[in-house]
Order: sequence, then structure tokens, then C-alpha cells
Amino acid sequence: MRTRLVALLALLPLVAACGATVEPAPAGGPPATATVTNCGEQVTYPTPQRPVSYDISGTEKMFALGLADRMRGYVLNKVADPSIDGSEWKADYAKVPRLGTARITREIVVDAQADWVFAGWNSGFSEERGITPKLLEQLGIRSYLHTETCWDYGTAKADVSPLDALFADLENLGKIFHVEARATELVGQLRSRLDAVRRGASAGAEPTRVFVYDSGTDQPFTAGKHAAPTDIIAAAGGRNVFAELADGWGSVGWEPVVQAQPEVIVVADYGDQPAQAKIDFVKSFEGLKNSPAVRENRFHVMSVGELVSGPRNVAAAESLARYLRSIGR
Repeated sequence: MRTRLVALLALLPLVAACGATVEPAPAGGPPATATVTNCGEQVTYPTPQRPVSYDISGTEKMFALGLADRMRGYVLNKVADPSIDGSEWKADYAKVPRLGTARITREIVVDAQADWVFAGWNSGFSEERGITPKLLEQLGIRSYLHTETCWDYGTAKADVSPLDALFADLENLGKIFHVEARATELVGQLRSRLDAVRRGASAGAEPTRVFVYDSGTDQPFTAGKHAAPTDIIAAAGGRNVFAELADGWGSVGWEPVVQAQPEVIVVADYGDQPAQAKIDFVKSFEGLKNSPAVRENRFHVMSVGELVSGPRNVAAAESLARYLRSIGR
């Protein structure tokens, strides 16, 4: 009877759900595999046994799916440390090994004996720094790229809006690590909250002009079309004044900022670049003194954890929406 049952199970078709193919692991055989679409290509992964994530973005996507206990570790630049204190996954950060306090490197990954790495293109993986999916593949290490960064990677140049990219990553991680039910539930909750934010925006009102100030004095570094703040701002009822900038994050001139006459300035808060110092600089900048944002002292501070692609993006949209409602927008 048992032999017949095993034979029958072996003949069951592959399970297909949401574009993924999941193969059950045979008893005593290799780990299960899952095939997902990443940056426009179908990629098949064995279940990662020693996964490593880079930055808040990858790390909190893993934590949000309850995968902390399965991680070999994470790499996080120390300038993002203040964001850990405000994270609902602070306990996970404490228990998962931190493998580095700057950028992820091939050496860190190899030393950790990682078999799977989660990072973004040009925000972790980099030709210049010698850590790319192709180079890691040669070492037997698999990679997954943040969908938000796929617009600039590979031949497919998959262009997905930032929040849709977040949901795609969570769903793909659910398949890769075989926690699909958890991923489906989480994405459903985040989408529901986001829908509520959008419904709260003033119907028919002109979107509030918002400038995202990350850093920089000679030239401001800001969020473009492919970065999470653009979708966060739109959901809250605003418009990123650099929403058409064909980049994730990039530098612009001060003159376009002045011409945009922002009504609200979102300021990024880093460990080595506190938000208040940036606010003081903007207030002293002659060209912006008569902008509505500076004239009305309309600054909204966000942590790095809210601004990069991750589950905190929805909370960021909720927070910004409350701020915009508080100023009558």
C-alpha cells in the first residue's frame, strides 16, 4: 500500500500558483524547488538553506515573512542603524547575525557560506565592486534581485511600479521559502491598508507637490520614478516633483527644486545625516525661502526603513497621509 501511495504521489502534476512552479521534495531527496519570475526571467531555486540579505529592504522583507530563524545573516550599513530602533522587527535584527556594517561584498558572502543572496542591482550587487548574480553563480551561490531595481538590470529591463515591486518580492519569497500562505496573507493586509490610504485622499484635489530630500548640499539627492517614495507619496495624495526622473535615486540641480515650488518636503533621517541638519540647510537656502514648504514650515521626516522598498512603505504612506490631512491637503 505504501509503495503504491509513493508512486501515485510521484505522478502528481507540479503545483502552479501565481506564476510559480513548486516541486514537492521527495522523501530523503534534495530540497524542494520553486520557479519564480525575477527581473523578467524565470529562475528556479532550491530552497535556500543559508540565505543572506542586504540592507533594510531585503532584510525586513525576510523578517516580515517570519524567515529570521532560517537566515544565515544580514549586511546593513551602520548609517541605517536608527531605523532598527523604529522597526517592528527589532528583535529579529538582534537575533540574526549581522555579517557587515557597510556594503555587502563577495568576501562576506563566501565567508558566511551563503547559498542564496538577496540584494538590489546597484544597491548591493555591482559590476564595479565585483559582486553580481553571475559571479556568485560561478561560486555556486544563487541570487534574487529586488524587483524595484529590475528596470536597470539585464536584458528584460522589467519596469514595475515600486509598490507593485514590493508585493511581487513578498509573493516570490513566499514561493522560494515555501511560506506562500503567509506571504499571501501579508500582501493582502498591506494592499488593504494601502487602499484605505488612497480612499482617504481628497477626491478631485490637486496632488500636493512633494520634494524628497535625501542628502546633498551642492546637488540634492532625491527619489525618482523607480524609488518607493514616488508611490508612497502618490498613495497619500501627493505627487513627487521628480516622479519623472528616470532613476531610482539620483542627484538633481537645486534650480529644478526651486522651480517645482514644493508644498511639502520629505526629509530622510540617517545616523550620520540627521534630518534636523538637513531641514536647517533647506531653510537657509535662498532659492527655497519663498517656497510653500519652507514658508509654512512643512517638513515631514521619514526613516531610511520607510523610504527603501520594504513592508514599512505602507506605514510610510499612512504617516504621510495623516500629515497631509493635518495641513488641510
